[in-house]
Amino acid sequence: MASINVSYLNPRTVILIGIPGLEHVQFWIGFPFFAVCLVSVLGNIILLIIIPTERSLHQPMYIFLAVLAATDIGLCAAIVPKMLAIFWFRSCSMAFDTCLAQLFSIHALQCIESGILLAMAFDRYTAICDPLRHKSILTPSILSRMIVMVAIRATVLVGLLPILIKRLHLFHSIVIAHSYCEHMAVVKLAAEDIQVNKICGLFVGFTILGFDMIFILISYILIFQAVFRLHQKEARLKAFNTCTAHIFVFLEFYILAFVSFFSHRFGHVAPSTHILLSTIYLLVPPALNPIVYGVKNKVIRKRVAQIFLLNHESQQ
Repeated sequence: MASINVSYLNPRTVILIGIPGLEHVQFWIGFPFFAVCLVSVLGNIILLIIIPTERSLHQPMYIFLAVLAATDIGLCAAIVPKMLAIFWFRSCSMAFDTCLAQLFSIHALQCIESGILLAMAFDRYTAICDPLRHKSILTPSILSRMIVMVAIRATVLVGLLPILIKRLHLFHSIVIAHSYCEHMAVVKLAAEDIQVNKICGLFVGFTILGFDMIFILISYILIFQAVFRLHQKEARLKAFNTCTAHIFVFLEFYILAFVSFFSHRFGHVAPSTHILLSTIYLLVPPALNPIVYGVKNKVIRKRVAQIFLLNHESQQ
């Protein structure tokens, strides 16, 4: 019997199947992801309440942290509602343009997060290696320009991805084996030459994530050199302690990012494993970031305690 080749010209909708091979347990998988998202949204909202209202936190590191918190909330909002709709309600269809908008939002927010981590590393480098000029270098206007440049860089470079997908017209399938619209998962549906799309995806990934990671590592090499030059042990510990939260956030973000990235392109892992890894990479750091900074900072800990005590007293 001859096989029938079906192709789709300019499809208007796509179908997201969730996690291939685990469809029978997707309903239950949704609950831990929902819990992680809830922790992330609540934790980051608390940071966005505390940082603007607490004058002692009006410092570059915490201004960047507030931007990171807003980015993390946006990331959860871009991924989780549709993912849970697939897992819990079998709502798998999505308009093709909406899929591209989700793709752009997710990857742009990832790149903004990477850029903010680089800005935070620069802040730590300046604070430790050139403390007398720290405030004069990172003025409010400079901070604003850095944040705007990070957003513009992400928007322009990631914006290339959906634009290049829109030039593809013929697709051999409209079924995406994923729980959200990821760049390569969408590109692989095309029945045309996708070499340009693959190259552009690698270019954007290495230009942003690779560039940022290299300069963050350089910043910390210089920071550690400056710290170990300090004669007093207490001074070394105090300087290093100001960096530990950022180091943890940096490591969790980039380790999970590169495991997800390389397992998808160069590894031989099951699709379900890759999708779980990529979803964990996108949702776990936003949940951990407010916890890490909340544990490390006394002011944030105190304000969080006050918020919950006030809520407790108002209920009595």
